[in-house]
Amino acid sequence: MVRKKLKKKLDKINVNFFKTLLTSFIIIFIFSILPNSISFLKKNLKSNQVVFNSSKQNFDEILDIQKKNNSEIQNSIKDRFSWNIFEDIDVFGKDEEDEDPQRLSASTIEELFNDNGYNLDTVKKTKLVNAGNQLTRLPKELKNIESPKKRKKLFIKIVLPLIIEENLKIRFDRKKLFQILNKNNTTQRDKDWLDLKFKQYGIKKRDLAKLKIRMDEIPVSLAIAQAAKETGWGSSRFAQEGNALFGQWTWSGEGIKPLDIEKDKKHKVAKFKILKASVRAYQRNINTHSSYKQFRIERAIQRDNDENLDSLKLVNFLEKYAETGKEYTEVLKKIIIQNNLVDFDDVKILPTSLKMKNLI
Repeated sequence: MVRKKLKKKLDKINVNFFKTLLTSFIIIFIFSILPNSISFLKKNLKSNQVVFNSSKQNFDEILDIQKKNNSEIQNSIKDRFSWNIFEDIDVFGKDEEDEDPQRLSASTIEELFNDNGYNLDTVKKTKLVNAGNQLTRLPKELKNIESPKKRKKLFIKIVLPLIIEENLKIRFDRKKLFQILNKNNTTQRDKDWLDLKFKQYGIKKRDLAKLKIRMDEIPVSLAIAQAAKETGWGSSRFAQEGNALFGQWTWSGEGIKPLDIEKDKKHKVAKFKILKASVRAYQRNINTHSSYKQFRIERAIQRDNDENLDSLKLVNFLEKYAETGKEYTEVLKKIIIQNNLVDFDDVKILPTSLKMKNLI
């Protein structure tokens, strides 16, 4: 009996001990996590704050952003094919900014041309000219070459790639223009490009019909003939000192004053840093000046009739280019015919890539 009582008492003591031990562990655990719990509650729970379920709003915003991104990507792809296709061809020279363009002697030029296999007979057969055969200035000795035939050939070889290259730039622009006109919707970059061309061709009110007429090439034979007439086949003071191939006048820009100018006349012959700039200014003059409106109309008619541009017809509309009028156009015709310049009208730039070959 005494043993039973003793056992019961021991069991009770053990239970109390385990209860105390368990309680101690619980208290210790609570106090150990209490600081972190309070810090968490302070950061994440704010009293009197109303919480809305914004999951749908966020989802809609994400969808809108995704649609916008997709639209931008699609426009970017369209722009890549409608804008860059003509701009990424590495063929045009970058020597317009030359501060002091180098002048080579006539003998050095002939040697370089021979080394490159550049001769006019080959050009006429292949209908190709290398854009790399370009000079920034005419040789001083050009006027001293006794043989007229030799002097003319060298002059043509110098100006030919310059004229064809500038025509090619216009051809690329013209392709770009018709590509835009055939679109259902134009991109912002297309509109920006058109604005630039309206400005370049002196067109107001975004007149696309007028832009189509003005943005076109000038026959190579006609350009060579005018350069030959205006410079005496490269021997004139204006050509030698100012790279002026086409005798264009200026009243405000940089130029060379003619020696025999009358006192009441204030014009000068426009001066250029390099020959190519002279060609570009000539083309812009023909394509924008009101004096050559009928020239441009006749050219557009030839285009509409799917004809090749005929320099011997177009020259008739250049009477206002010189003070001698009709006589001037007759001289140009003789130069074109006597020197077989029409043979160069269908010559193209030697393509440097497959893309360029397809575009030309």
